[in-house]
Amino acid sequence: MRVVAGVDFGTLSTRVTLLDDQRGRLGTASASYPLHRKRDDPDFATQSHADQMNAFVQAMHNVLEETGIRGEDVEAIALDTTGSSVVPVDANMQPLDDYYLWCDHRALREAEEITALAHKRNLEAIEWCGGVYSHEWGWAKLLHWLRHNPEKRERFASAFEHCDMVAATLAGVTYPAKAVRSVCALGHKWLWNPKWGGYPPEEFLVELDPLLRGVRARLGTEVLTSDHLAGHLSAEWAAKLGLRAGIPIPVGAFDAHWDAIGAGCRTGDVVNVVGTSTCIIAMTKETRLIPGVCGVVPGSVHPHYTGVEAGLSAVGDIFDAIARRANTDVGALAQGLESYHAGQTGLLRMSWDNGDRTVLVRSELGGITLGWHLLHTAQDELFAAIEGTAFHTRIILERMAEYGVPIERVINGGGIPQHNAVLNQVYANVLNKPVLVPRTTPTSIGSGIFAQVAAGIFPTVEAAQERMCPEHKIFLPQADAVAVYEQLYALYRSVYFSFGDRDASPQSLAMVLPQLREIAASVRAANSSSTTTAAV
Repeated sequence: MRVVAGVDFGTLSTRVTLLDDQRGRLGTASASYPLHRKRDDPDFATQSHADQMNAFVQAMHNVLEETGIRGEDVEAIALDTTGSSVVPVDANMQPLDDYYLWCDHRALREAEEITALAHKRNLEAIEWCGGVYSHEWGWAKLLHWLRHNPEKRERFASAFEHCDMVAATLAGVTYPAKAVRSVCALGHKWLWNPKWGGYPPEEFLVELDPLLRGVRARLGTEVLTSDHLAGHLSAEWAAKLGLRAGIPIPVGAFDAHWDAIGAGCRTGDVVNVVGTSTCIIAMTKETRLIPGVCGVVPGSVHPHYTGVEAGLSAVGDIFDAIARRANTDVGALAQGLESYHAGQTGLLRMSWDNGDRTVLVRSELGGITLGWHLLHTAQDELFAAIEGTAFHTRIILERMAEYGVPIERVINGGGIPQHNAVLNQVYANVLNKPVLVPRTTPTSIGSGIFAQVAAGIFPTVEAAQERMCPEHKIFLPQADAVAVYEQLYALYRSVYFSFGDRDASPQSLAMVLPQLREIAASVRAANSSSTTTAAV
């Protein structure tokens, strides 16, 4: 028996899983930490590094106690986190503030300035993140912090992504230049790539804002893939966690990327990590620009392949909003959706309630629902929203395939697919591909796999996946529904680009509403006929 710990730092809690090379998952424990919000500033979202580390210690002790595993028998520890979640630090690696969490949206102005200047200066990096820099990403957050904390700027020594900060803390790193940084974090969120010499040039950053003078050099530590080590567990943190000092800590990554590994992702797969939003992860042998896709980074998901990241800005959040407006919750509203048929509602719902992350990359877009009549219900809208997120996912997968990332298997990871068979079946029918759903959650399995490789328990990520990844439940496309969704998808695609693409040629949408009604009427007639025949 050889045991490692895989750790996942989420938005509200940390989860620690112990994996055995023979038996797989031995147990999982979690502990929560507060998310700081402000009623008068809905864009504000921060978290304390100390709170997170205290919760991590609690979760580690809990899982050791629950499984009966001795801490000294744990051979490695690996961690993934949210991102961009950015913390500024002083010269001793002490936080100068809380993390700007991934969902902190205060840096919209800074992101717009970065995007505008990048295009003005023909900065190649901007094209590799979809052409638009996000307010959820590192440079924008750091610049916002520098502008709004003049009293702390003198003590500013560097800034770190969450995954790099936690790894450095555990390894006892007390000097920013000695900390290792993650290819995953910097490649997807900080305009970093060795192709253009790492970060954007100093002159670009200074032109953006003189406050960034010298910051590039302060971030210039080693940037490595996760088959390298961030360090070894320090004696101080070994004592706090109840583990053995000196065990390896591989370079960390973002949660969705390692969730994809934990879900069994290989080349030819795409993993939809479906939660409040959707992070769509794939791996490919070639590195090729994909317009509108927010990240194409060598080594970000798997050390030996190029990681591709895309996604929807809201999925579960849309479902929650629909239920909330109906004074209920999603679980209650979803009861009975299994009786719905493809296209029966006559509604076509765009998934832009929180903007478009891929492939239009327009955060200012808003939700659209077409086809309302006086008898529609909140449950009808919920089903149409599930269909709409599936259509949007198909737009993204088609863009990826167009630029050399063909998709053979679709794996629905994340929390929602574990509990929503209707969503998985709709996705299978809309995408016209089998949809695989892990039978148990892959969260923190991916980090455990990288811990096993770091400990030398398995020689490769693939070898560890063979033994550690959960089995899949498979949802197959249904021919009748596929035929209906082919018609609806043509309408969705037309509305998607006509309303959302600034450069789209004007086209008439006059037939969208009548065709929605025709499709809904034919679905109702077909199912009414089959019901009558069955009754006879």
